Amino acid sequence: MNRLSGARFFTTVAKPSQLPGDGLGEIAFVGRSNAGKSSAINALCHQKRLAFSSKTPGRTQALNFFGLGQRKPEDAPQAFLVDTPGYGYAEATREAQAEWARLSGSYLGARKALRGVVLVMDIRRGVTDKDRQLIGFCPEQVPILILLSKADKLSKLQQNRQMQQVRQDLTALRPAQVFEIRLFSVPDKQGQQEVAEWICGGLGL
Repeated sequence: MNRLSGARFFTTVAKPSQLPGDGLGEIAFVGRSNAGKSSAINALCHQKRLAFSSKTPGRTQALNFFGLGQRKPEDAPQAFLVDTPGYGYAEATREAQAEWARLSGSYLGARKALRGVVLVMDIRRGVTDKDRQLIGFCPEQVPILILLSKADKLSKLQQNRQMQQVRQDLTALRPAQVFEIRLFSVPDKQGQQEVAEWICGGLGL
């Protein structure tokens, strides 16, 4: 049974003071605008509109919390998925980029409830400078799953080459940290079961 399929919207956080208490574990989804982060969350939770992108990428500057483990709507959540604002959109203002760093960066760097981070990358782009900046916010003890989205856009040979290159780039960035990397495709359902298991394992669901 996929314990993510019952995910429900819980709250939106626009500033650190609005964060829920640290009692429940959290897995954060992060990634560049247009990397496929919202599509990945929806696919993993077997829902179409749980997470959605702003019509203007780079505009949304809030953390969206989704409760997990609720058998009935009135039940309290047992853990959270946290959808963070997309980053790196070329037309985002400096103020918007600074706001992203203030909210998402401080959340990732100091959140005691954080049990893991799913970093969504478009497999065709590889590791960007913004991805490196994002990883820099995360404490080294926090597990990071690299989700190479839109894998169906490449051949098997291209997928393997990109996966190897990403692994090399991340090892050079943080030699002591272990990164788990998964190929992922919404249309082909590639990697969806493995990613769901990683999330549920990290949250104890």
